[in-house]
Amino acid sequence: MSTRETKADAAPRAQFGDLGPNAGQMAGKEMNINLILDVAVTLSLEVGRARMSVRDLLQLAPGAIVELDRLAGEPLDVLVNGVRIARGEVVVVNEKFGIRLTDVVSQTERMEQVQ
Repeated sequence: MSTRETKADAAPRAQFGDLGPNAGQMAGKEMNINLILDVAVTLSLEVGRARMSVRDLLQLAPGAIVELDRLAGEPLDVLVNGVRIARGEVVVVNEKFGIRLTDVVSQTERMEQVQ
């Protein structure tokens, strides 16, 4: 047996946790969420979408109306870093706009959107 094989046998093997879909449950171990509480994310609200050519886009002027793919009164999408996490409706609180969440996307659906 060479010196190289002896060192390899003596070194402990790296242990990695489960990275599968149920990794968050970690068999009774608690995850420390405090590690990510200060991570900045982008929260955006999507009223609707429109598709147009660059020619039409360049012809837009103040007062132009762009038709969106949603009906009036339909819920808005709440996106975090581009992933839909909820739907809601616009509310006004103390003369400021806000959103009241009406439906939160399940964890399974969020994971499907990321892939």
